[in-house]
Formats: sequence, C-alpha cells, structure tokens
Amino acid sequence: MSLYLSLDRTYSLSKLVLQPKGSVMCSYQLTTFTFGSQVLELFCLQSASTDFDLTGQLVWPGATLLNDYLSRNAEMLQGCSVIELGSGVGVTGILCSRFCAEVVLTDHNEEVLKILKKNIGFHTSSGNAISCAGLTAEKLEWGNSDQLNHILQAHRGGFDLVLGADIYIQISFLFTFKASNGYMRSSSIPLLFDTVEQLLRVRCEGKCRFILAYVSRAKIMDTMVISEAVRHGLLINEVTGTRSMVKNLEGVIFEITLQ
Repeated sequence: MSLYLSLDRTYSLSKLVLQPKGSVMCSYQLTTFTFGSQVLELFCLQSASTDFDLTGQLVWPGATLLNDYLSRNAEMLQGCSVIELGSGVGVTGILCSRFCAEVVLTDHNEEVLKILKKNIGFHTSSGNAISCAGLTAEKLEWGNSDQLNHILQAHRGGFDLVLGADIYIQISFLFTFKASNGYMRSSSIPLLFDTVEQLLRVRCEGKCRFILAYVSRAKIMDTMVISEAVRHGLLINEVTGTRSMVKNLEGVIFEITLQ
C-alpha cells in the first residue's frame, strides 16, 4: 500500500474541537495522506471515539484499500458522477474529486457531517487547482427513502458509481437472548443494501456500479454482506488482484451490480 500518515499540527480548540452528545471533547488533527501521486490533507481523529456511532471520524483500513485501488485506476473515475456512502471525514470522496465531474459525500451522523463539511470547505478553499469536481455533503441514513429521494431530486440521472469503504464498521449488532434459539442477530446491513439497490436501479442495464472496499473482521459479517447482496438481486464480484493485507487484516475490492 502506498499510504503514509504524517501529523502536521494540532489546531486551536475553537476551530477543531467538536463535542458530540455531551461526551469527551474530540480534537482533530490535520493529517497528510498520500495515495500514489495524490496528496490529501484532512482533519480527522487519530484514535477511535468512545461513541460507536462516531466511527466516521477516523480513516479506516478500508479507505486505504479503496483509495489505493482508485489512484491506480483513475481512468474509471474520469468525468463520472459519484455518491459515497458512509463518507466519514471524506478521504475517498475528496480523492475522487481530483478526477470526477461531481461527488456527493454522505453520512448519517450529524457530528461526523460537521467534520466532513469542514474538510470539504478546507479542500475547496485552499486554492487546490487540481480539484475538478463539485463536492457536496448530504445526510443519508441507510433505508431512509426521504433522504435518498432528496439527493436524487438534485441528481435525477443518478450516479455512475456508488462507493463504500469499511462502511459496515458503522453497523451495530444487537444481540437478544432467546432461550430456544440462542442469540438473535439484527443489523443495518439489509438497510445498506436497500439503499444500494435503489441507487443502482436509477440507471438500468448495469450502468451504475457499487465499488465496496471490504476488510474482513468476522466470518459472520462476511456471510451477511454477500447474502444480503444476493437477496437484493445484486451480482457481487471480487475484483481480480485486489485481495491484500491491510493493517494485518485481509481486504478485497468488490464490484456489485444489478443482475
């Protein structure tokens, strides 16, 4: 992987400290990321928030995997319209802005959206001449048709690509004990694929693709992601040559389309 991190400086509390849900204050650092020939600077946390709902404040290994793949295959982004699910701090969407016609970054959490918008503002106001896309941030909770329709009203033709990197990290598992069946599992993976299917169906004949950077952390999660894709009538294919180790975890790029 061609990624390195360097912590440049910590900014004043008045500019870069958010206080989510009454929890401990979070201090963001401007961090430099390099993917191939592309160098990005973004504000992010350096360690996980204690609030599980704020996982988007970090840059996760899946984003490393996806951005490395995209930087090596930038031709697939040229002139495209892109929507990213679970954008977090925006490292993938902002990379895509170097090549795409337009990029819509989304997240469901209001606090994460604040740092996402800060990064978009920092990027677009820094005089970075190589950025060519319109970057916008929208709230999108998977399975929320009203929020998705609001986005699609502004993008009636849909998108060429749907992107996601490590977004299942944001998925919480709720375990409820049942005497007869052990533990009953529920998650928002079905809602993720509800949203993906809707986005793919805006453009028929396979003209939209979902590119998912997947990092395996649990066999049960591996099974659920594949089974939900199939259940939603989607075709999931591993992109040849993308399986690799990312921070001691096995990762792979999937391309998912309508069957």
